[in-house]
Amino acid sequence: MTVTATTVGESDPMPPQTAPTARGRRLVRLLPAAAAALSGLLLYVSFPPRTLWWLALPAFAVFGWVLRGRSWKAGLGLGYLFGLGFLLPLLVWTGVEVGPGPWIALVVIEAVFVALVGAAITAVSKLPGWPVWAAALWIAGEAARARVPFSGFPWGKIAFGQADGVFLPLAALGGTPVLGFAVVLCGFGLYETVRLAVRARRAGTLHRAAAVVGVLSVAVPPAGALGARALAGDEAENGATTVAVIQGNVPRLGLDFNSQRRAVLDYHARETERLAAEVAAGRAERPDVVLWPENSSDIDPFVNPDARAVIDRAAKAVGAPISVGGVVARDGRLLNEQILWDPVKGPVDTYDKRQIQPFGEYLPLRPLVGAINENWTSMVRQDFSRGGEPGVFRMNGIEIGLVTCYEAAFDWAVRDTVTAGAQLISVPSNNATFGRSEMTYQQLAMSRVRAVEHSRAVTVPVTSGVSAVIMPDGEITRRTGMFVADSLVQEVPLRSSLTPATRLGVLPETALVLVAAAGLGWGVGAGTRARRRAGDA
Repeated sequence: MTVTATTVGESDPMPPQTAPTARGRRLVRLLPAAAAALSGLLLYVSFPPRTLWWLALPAFAVFGWVLRGRSWKAGLGLGYLFGLGFLLPLLVWTGVEVGPGPWIALVVIEAVFVALVGAAITAVSKLPGWPVWAAALWIAGEAARARVPFSGFPWGKIAFGQADGVFLPLAALGGTPVLGFAVVLCGFGLYETVRLAVRARRAGTLHRAAAVVGVLSVAVPPAGALGARALAGDEAENGATTVAVIQGNVPRLGLDFNSQRRAVLDYHARETERLAAEVAAGRAERPDVVLWPENSSDIDPFVNPDARAVIDRAAKAVGAPISVGGVVARDGRLLNEQILWDPVKGPVDTYDKRQIQPFGEYLPLRPLVGAINENWTSMVRQDFSRGGEPGVFRMNGIEIGLVTCYEAAFDWAVRDTVTAGAQLISVPSNNATFGRSEMTYQQLAMSRVRAVEHSRAVTVPVTSGVSAVIMPDGEITRRTGMFVADSLVQEVPLRSSLTPATRLGVLPETALVLVAAAGLGWGVGAGTRARRRAGDA
């Protein structure tokens, strides 16, 4: 085999072809668009509740094939189709109770970020080592999507589809950006390796440096993941504690479960008292702390004596502090709050949710939205206010970090609790609004990734399921079914050491964004120079 050098912008060799028919030309033009949409759908299939994490690799391999060497305008359209193929099925749960309008609107906006990434990848696709630049551009797109508009929407980060995958330990090294980068790099590298092998077979030429980059793109990420496994230890550094996760269930599915607020509170109190009876009978271990889900008391116990009495009775029965999810009105503000309820002293501390959900807990652009659809404004009558401080409850001498539901999707919201001293993390959630959709399993996978990222046990108390106990290595050791009343009691390790991901915070993501910017600048410059040379010839 002859080894030759290639230059930026050089076309891949093509075999001799006969003149295609008009129908054949149409099919050829449609093939990239169909491949882009289908590869996006393949990426969706790699996400929970399925455990087909490895499908992300061929999804990005096909996406790389579709984009390589095309114009930025073609990349924009193909990227948008890839985004629609991925996000339309992934986010269908957002329209479960409110109809397809909000779901379609969300996907249409979020797919724009993927389209811009597609356009940018075309600019770097002929650079040496292009899989590296392209993977960094994908992470830059995720970084933007996690911040704008309306404080961002990180749902669908590639890292969140890897809870069962071999790349998961990389979360402890550099968080979700490094984990996602490794997966995307491996996918693009897979395509590049195949492309070079086909090219060498056809033309008998191969660029050795490009081949090395392609092979390394496939080999380095899993090797790095293997080396990172030691970063998320399971051993107890500060002893262990026995936690009880309470799932009281709800009277009915859907948005109107809120009309049964008292029933939801009673259900969680009843399940706690049932657990207390099991402990008294010696059939269950006595918990050190008890964790209720978000919205377990939508009746404000600070102003409603009846609700206060129900919670107080449950705390006294189980003989342990309870973290209660409440909706509280204070100083003219509506708060989604976790309340630390001591069995002797009553409420002693609170945590107010900081990352509130747009169009769910507050309504951006309320006058405009109301003019479009009055039903949306009636569903969000009053906006929730944001909290300002990380939530860490000291419960029976244990530091427990609180990350309420939607907050689990945001890197900073979880990291803040760990740097504030959390020895384990609790993610109280309320998924009853979304029925039996995939949303519950997607969110559970996020908590598994967070466990590895910060090397902490994570508990997930949910009103209607799936509630779970997760070890620091991401393994689920206990879980409930959906729409049943149940409790989980387990001893979990307490840890205080910080992973590199926790220490570095936003730095890995910043570095990858800078790599993306450098590659894009190089690619645009190289393309401009190539066009000038072609014009002068």
